[in-house]
Amino acid sequence: MVQLVGSLRKELAESLSNGKVLVVGAGGIGCELLKNLVLTGFKNIEVIDLDTIDVSNLNRQFLFQKKHVGKSKAQVAKESALQFCPSANITAYHDSIMNPDYNVEFFRKYVLVMNALDNRAARNHVNRMCLAADIPLIESGTAGYLGQVTVIKKGMTECYECQPKPTQKTFPGCTIRNTPSEPIHCIVWAKYLFNQLFGEEDADQEVSPDTADPEAAWNPEETAARATASEKDGDIKRISTKEWARSTGYDPIKLFNKLFKDDIMYLLTMDKLWKKRKAPTPLDWQQLENSAQLALGHREQTERRDCSMNTTIFSECRQEETTGSGLKDQQVLGVWGYCQLFQHSVETLRSQLQEKGEGAELVWDKDDTAAMDFVTSAANLRMHIFSMNMKSRFDVKSMAGNIIPAIATTNAVIAGLIVLEGLKILSGELESCRTIFLNKCPNLRKKLLVPCVLDPPSASCYVCASKPEVTVKLNVHKTSVLYLQDRILKERFGMVAPDVQIEDGKGTILISSEEGETEANNSKFLADFGIRNGSRLQADDFLQDYTLLINILHIEELERDVEFEVVGEAPDKAPPPQINKEEANSIANGNKDSAQPSTSSKAPSEDDDIMIVDSDVEEEATSSSAAATVGTKRKHSDAATGETSTKRPRTDQSSAAAASANNDDDIIALD
Repeated sequence: MVQLVGSLRKELAESLSNGKVLVVGAGGIGCELLKNLVLTGFKNIEVIDLDTIDVSNLNRQFLFQKKHVGKSKAQVAKESALQFCPSANITAYHDSIMNPDYNVEFFRKYVLVMNALDNRAARNHVNRMCLAADIPLIESGTAGYLGQVTVIKKGMTECYECQPKPTQKTFPGCTIRNTPSEPIHCIVWAKYLFNQLFGEEDADQEVSPDTADPEAAWNPEETAARATASEKDGDIKRISTKEWARSTGYDPIKLFNKLFKDDIMYLLTMDKLWKKRKAPTPLDWQQLENSAQLALGHREQTERRDCSMNTTIFSECRQEETTGSGLKDQQVLGVWGYCQLFQHSVETLRSQLQEKGEGAELVWDKDDTAAMDFVTSAANLRMHIFSMNMKSRFDVKSMAGNIIPAIATTNAVIAGLIVLEGLKILSGELESCRTIFLNKCPNLRKKLLVPCVLDPPSASCYVCASKPEVTVKLNVHKTSVLYLQDRILKERFGMVAPDVQIEDGKGTILISSEEGETEANNSKFLADFGIRNGSRLQADDFLQDYTLLINILHIEELERDVEFEVVGEAPDKAPPPQINKEEANSIANGNKDSAQPSTSSKAPSEDDDIMIVDSDVEEEATSSSAAATVGTKRKHSDAATGETSTKRPRTDQSSAAAASANNDDDIIALD
């Protein structure tokens, strides 16, 4: 007869009491997960999170209260979870899981690791650490009403990186600076502008007109004469944006006229840019202010006449005029409203800089009111200039912060599924584990939860294969060692502290993780070290216990805006959007979005990854074949980017209804 301890078999209950588990992340999923673990009977839990509690977390992270704002998420989550089960032994780390202190030996002390993360870099890292330590990992993510849970076990299942995921989309500099055609281009420009004015300047985030734009065939000498800049301090000067702003004392009106008048008039002189595009319309502060005062005077006269018999009604009339309908963050202001918001936000940010002292810098934070007001106003003014419909603060925040509003119940469902999969693992029933997708709408069998058999490891995976190896296309004469380290090894292949040697028979060290050893190489090009077509590099990350062989395929020219390409994967460029005939008729400046009203239903996503099956699949189907046979497996798009991945076509015609019902889920981000 089976002995039970509560609802669990005695052996399983003992495993829960004795085994030590690690929870990575104490946010939306992490809070629910920690509560579930202690209530299920887990006694030895360690939780790690680098973040602190923000007031915006309180609507869904129920282990936190208002009094906890500003405190460590991990520590407060521990204290709150202990109230459910005081006998539990919980250790909290207020730290990054990517800290070298948390090495392979650290991971080996756990029987199970559960991810509740919100970014791809940390997911990649934990995936590799669990593979190196040979510890089961439960990966999870949510995006609005969508969610996913899967199990990763070395040698038995796909790892997190077996399936290629779309890399974060970057926009060409000339598009951001000269020819924006979508709201996201203006929002990226506004975020760049924030850093150029108040934060850490980055040469790759320039916001002034790009005179090197290959599309612009114009004569610089003629342009200099034709560009009509302000007669005062607003002239376009060839100094950094921050230096110029400081010289004006961060005067909001001078900044406004430089950014939204002078720079735009300068762009208009690049004649070729506007032959097939609608030209931008410059804004002038004084003209806008005069127009606003005239409109206000006329409106006040009308109100005074209509409301003269009842001062209460007059007051209500004014209140309705200023507040409008709907929530404040979801209102779209007029042009003058965004001018005033721009002025106020610049003054506030200027005060913050002054308080910090000489040489201080501000850091962009979507939850900082002044920073968000600045980006919202600057982005919307630029949208108006380039004939796009302006966006609400809510919409801009969703895109600028790369977030989608989180749903507390989705987090709760996913956290429950994590525990159920964990119980299977600790029962020794790994073969019964599943990848489970939570959908927004029921499938043809009226199910919201769709389980799929775990896929085996991919033979071509450059992480979990027995001998990881990749081929990279690049130009050895233009690719620097620093670019190889930062953009290819760290950003693209997820390494933390790579060491690279050239397989040239000499063991030449190209990059060392020891500080200072190879810094002199950073500015040199790969060709300077004899690297050519067919050369091989060995990259080691000792923290991750990971070695990757890289075959170099030299190519003189890649596609425009593509610096390198991993062979076998698509270049890091988004496919052009599909536009139907009806939409094409109402597009301004090549922008579909400008023909649409402001909406919050589609937000560009963060670089977190989730795959959603919204179809009718049998339990015996694998998580990849499910999409190919009767459903759509959606690979979630990348953050800040708004880039969505392609969908596999459905073969089941009856799935069309389900597809249309879920169209607004294509762009998602994880909690």
